[in-house]
Amino acid sequence: MNKKNLRYFFAAVLLVIGLVLVFNQQLTSMMVNQMTSQALKNPIRKTQSQKGEFNFKKIKSASAIAVVKAKFLQSSTGSIGKIAVPAVKLKLPIFYGITNDNLLRGAGTLKADQKMGQGNYALAGHHMNDPNILFSPLAKAKVGEMVYLTDGRKVYQYRLTLRKTISKYQVNVINDVPKQKLLTLITCDPIKGVAHTPLRIFLQGKLVATRTATAANLKIFE
Repeated sequence: MNKKNLRYFFAAVLLVIGLVLVFNQQLTSMMVNQMTSQALKNPIRKTQSQKGEFNFKKIKSASAIAVVKAKFLQSSTGSIGKIAVPAVKLKLPIFYGITNDNLLRGAGTLKADQKMGQGNYALAGHHMNDPNILFSPLAKAKVGEMVYLTDGRKVYQYRLTLRKTISKYQVNVINDVPKQKLLTLITCDPIKGVAHTPLRIFLQGKLVATRTATAANLKIFE
C-alpha cells in the first residue's frame, strides 16, 4: 500500500471511529479521560517551548472526531504543569497554548509570557457533556474553594474569590492587574439546545501561598 492510499485508509478509519463515538458519548469520554490520565503521569517539561497557539478563534468544539484524531495522532506537546481543584475533583495537566489537541488533554495557557504565581495566570479548558472530565467540573466550583498549580518546582495555592458568567468577547479578563497575583479559569457555559454558546464560566482566585514542591504536597495532583 503506497503512502497516498495509506493516508486515505487512515482517514477512513478515523472517520468510522469518529462516527461510532458520535453515537456513544461514553466512549468519547473514556478516550478523553485516558489522554488526560496519561498526560498527568508524564513528567512535567523542565523547559517551555517557544512556540504556542494563542488565537481564541482557532479553538474548535470537542467533537468526537477531534477526540479520535487527538488520541491517535498524538500531536500535543508535553505538559508544563498541573492544576487541581479538590472540591470538584478536578486534576489536569497544563499545556503551553490553546491548541485543540492540548485542550482535549487538559488546560491550556491563554498568554505566551505568563508565569505561575505572577500576574494573572490564565487557563482555558473544554466543557464536555460528561461533568467529570476536562474543565466540566468547574460548573460546580464555588467562591472560597482552593485551586492548586504546580510547575514541578513549586506548588501555588489560590483561593477563588470571583465567579460569574461572561461573554466570550470579554477577553480583557485575562489581563494582568497591577500588584495582584491572580488565577483566571475560563470554560464554556453551556446553553441547552445551543451548539456554540457565546457564554463563558469565569472563575478568578488570588494567590495565598507558594511552597516548594515535595512528594507530599504533589500528591494532590495524582
